[in-house]
Amino acid sequence: MRLETIRAGRIVSVHGIRGELRVMPWNQDPEFLTRFQTFYLNGRPVTPVSCRVHKGMVLMKISGVEDRTAAGTLRGQDLYIRREDADLGPGEYFDDELLGLDVYNGETGECIGELTKVETYPASKVYTIQGVREYLVPAVKDAFILSVDLEANRMDIRVWEGL
Repeated sequence: MRLETIRAGRIVSVHGIRGELRVMPWNQDPEFLTRFQTFYLNGRPVTPVSCRVHKGMVLMKISGVEDRTAAGTLRGQDLYIRREDADLGPGEYFDDELLGLDVYNGETGECIGELTKVETYPASKVYTIQGVREYLVPAVKDAFILSVDLEANRMDIRVWEGL
């Protein structure tokens, strides 16, 4: 399902005394988040005054948050981005958009279940598909993932023996 806003990260703590936020990226490279001019916090747009990567986290200063106390009140909240601002190439999707897709055997056309979880491992992401039984499918394009159609809510996969 194509989403209008995508969860980009979670504010996990405060950095320093001037209201800078430590944001843990959600399934993206921290550098990816530094490209955005607008984030959404509780449904309202916020503009970062500064945004940089430090030790795998994003340090962000947003307008209106001037001290450590004000920044501390935002701890635990999620930041979102608009999908259209992400400039993803064709065939690229956010993990949250894939959740809930109906998954089909690309060779037989049989529905084998619903994509319920995306996990990140060092070699690749792994999709959990829940149907009559649970399948763990490596997110490797052409080897396992044949096609993804968000509009039709469909993913076709190659089912290998032993999968």
